[in-house]
Amino acid sequence: MTRRKELLFSFLVPIGTVLAVLALLETVLHFLPVSSGLRAATITADNPVFHFTPNRDFLYSLGWDMHNINRGHINNAGFVNDRNYRRNDSSPLVAVVGDSYIEARMVPFADTLQGRLSKMLSGRSRVYSFGASGAPLSQYLVWSQHAVDAYGARTLVINIVGNDFDESLASYSIGPGFWHYAPDERGELRLRLFEHRPGWIKDLARQSALARYIVMNLNLQDVIAGINKMEVAFGTPANAAQRYAGNTDAARDPARVNASLAVIDAFFRDLPVMTNLPPQSVVFAVDGFRYPQAAEAGRGSYFDLMRSAFLKKALDLGYEAIDLDDRFISTHLRTGEHFEFPDDGHWNSVGHRIAAEAVASSQTLERAPRLTPHAAQSQR
Repeated sequence: MTRRKELLFSFLVPIGTVLAVLALLETVLHFLPVSSGLRAATITADNPVFHFTPNRDFLYSLGWDMHNINRGHINNAGFVNDRNYRRNDSSPLVAVVGDSYIEARMVPFADTLQGRLSKMLSGRSRVYSFGASGAPLSQYLVWSQHAVDAYGARTLVINIVGNDFDESLASYSIGPGFWHYAPDERGELRLRLFEHRPGWIKDLARQSALARYIVMNLNLQDVIAGINKMEVAFGTPANAAQRYAGNTDAARDPARVNASLAVIDAFFRDLPVMTNLPPQSVVFAVDGFRYPQAAEAGRGSYFDLMRSAFLKKALDLGYEAIDLDDRFISTHLRTGEHFEFPDDGHWNSVGHRIAAEAVASSQTLERAPRLTPHAAQSQR
C-alpha cells in the first residue's frame, strides 16, 4: 500500500507543480499588458463580410516584454475605429480600405491614416475604415462593396502593400474568413469565400492571458515553424534581409509573377462592377520601400514589379494612384524621419501622417462629394 502511495505521490507532485506554475503565470499575466487580440467573428455564406467582434476595447503589445503598448476600440460594425458607423445616412462617406496597415492596432486611432482624414474632412464627409491583418486585394473588393452597399460610400481610399497580390490567390494563401481568387471551370479567377468558425476551444483560449501571451506576444507558432514573424515577414525596410523587399519575399519566379499579374487584372475587372463607382471616385495609396537604400536594394524584386504594374494599370484605367515612395523618400532625405517601428515594419504615427497628407491632397478627395452647409452645421 505504501508503495502505491509513493507512486501516486510521485505522479501527482509534478502535475500539481506544473498546474501551480501555470496558475501563477496566468495570474501575473492577467495584470500585465498582454495583447488581447481583436477576435474575428464567425464568417459564413450567411454572414460573408469579415469583421471583428463588435463593441469591445482591445489592448495591443509587442514581443516578450510587451512593448509598443496601444489601446483601441472595435466599433459597432466590428472594425478598429473609435467612431460607430451609421447606416441610412445620406451624408458623403469616404471609405478607407486595407490590411493591417489600416487595421492599425499598434497606432492610436487619432494618429492613423483614417483618424487623420476624419479630422481633416470634418464638416465635409464621414470617414469609415475597413481593414484587418492579412487581408489581400481580393478581400478589399468585398469591403469596398460593403462600404458602398451598407453605408453609402461615394469615395474609396484603398491602401496597397507588398503581400496584397499573391496572397489574393487561394493557391498561395488562405485567410480564414477572407475572400480569395480561385479559378473557375474555365480557368478564370473568381472570388471565393473561405469561412471562419472560431469554435469553443479558440473562444476559451482567448480568455486566458497565458495563452494570448504565448500566441500573440511570443508568436510561438511561428517559432515552431522556424519563422520569426516580426523579423522576417515584417522586418523594418531600412534593415530588411536581402531575401525580402517591401515586407514580402523578393523572389520573382515567373509563376508567382504571372499569377500576381492575373490578380491585378481580375481586381480591376471586378472593382467597378462590385462598387458601381467610376475611377474618379477611387484613389490608391501604394506603399513602397520608404528609403533610398531600400529602394535601390529592392529594384527588380517581386514587390518592385508588382507595385509598378499596379500603378501603371490603375493610371491607364483612369484611377488616381499615389506612389507613397515619392513622399516617404523625400521626407526621409529632408528630415531623417523613419516611418515604422524599430522592430515592426508597419507604419508608425509618422508613416500614417505622410500617407494621410498624400491622400488628403489627392484630386479624388478634392472631387469627393461634400456635406451641404446646412448638413455640415448640424454635425457640429
